[in-house]
Amino acid sequence: MKMFKYSLDNKRYHTLNYHNQEKYHSKVIKISLNAGFTCPNIDGKVGYGGCIYCSKSGSGDFGGDIKKDLSTQFDEVKEKLSKKWPEGKYIPYFQAHTNTYAPLNILKEKYESVLNKENVVGIAIATRPDAIEEDVLNYLEELNKKTNVTIELGLQTIHEKTAKLINRCHSLSQFEKMVKELKKRNIEVVVHIINGLPYETKEMMVDTVKYLNNLNIDGIKIHMLNIVKDTALATLYQEKKFKVLSKEEYIDIVITQLEYLRPEIVIHRITSDPDPKNLIEPTWLVKKFCVLNDIDKEMKKRNTYQGKKLEINL
Repeated sequence: MKMFKYSLDNKRYHTLNYHNQEKYHSKVIKISLNAGFTCPNIDGKVGYGGCIYCSKSGSGDFGGDIKKDLSTQFDEVKEKLSKKWPEGKYIPYFQAHTNTYAPLNILKEKYESVLNKENVVGIAIATRPDAIEEDVLNYLEELNKKTNVTIELGLQTIHEKTAKLINRCHSLSQFEKMVKELKKRNIEVVVHIINGLPYETKEMMVDTVKYLNNLNIDGIKIHMLNIVKDTALATLYQEKKFKVLSKEEYIDIVITQLEYLRPEIVIHRITSDPDPKNLIEPTWLVKKFCVLNDIDKEMKKRNTYQGKKLEINL
């Protein structure tokens, strides 16, 4: 028996698989790419060093090999995955660093080098809210009329004190303005947040989701903070030993966050997927499917689902 409207497999939240089947009528695979971009808080435009949790790959640990061109990166992954999903559709995902932070002619060249590939149905671009210039916005608007453009905006937290600690180097008002600019152009917006940032409470993490629920966003990625080797965050953790969420605490927070999200918002990710070789904490993250299964079990146990608390407050 189907339990939740926006799921094909009885999950109690709006799954990406459901969204893709409804939109594309097919299995859709995102192929992570590394286009060799940098970031405005790495090169000095707004700051130096990058976000304290970012690895040298700029959160693109599972992106393509930067030594290879984008077409080759895409083809190599597609060749492997097409054996498993021969009828699948593909979305190139520009993942590493800030993928709108370059002159327009360079962005066009890089995006369009993979958009004409067979069975490509869209493009996903990870970026920052302070790194999309007006000419790029206008180009994305035109591109969105030819294919499905999704902009993935990193927010991580709404709390200014935390944002300063993690060296985000952009404001909440900049984020909100960019969401409005993108939606004005009918571009799909997916927002990244991180649970377990140093010194944040459950209430603070839930407040971030409550804020997002009141914006016109299409999707969300919920991550657990990864403390990985050779990062400023790893140094901070070694010095301060700030609290790291247990798996049970993380699951409780995620479920509460889901209860405050409109059911129409697509859940693109609900846990992190770290590289075990570089992970310091939390070690429970390496068992990704255990985390996913435990979220499902706890939601069933609580008889809850995405948007439940919104219904109660009506």
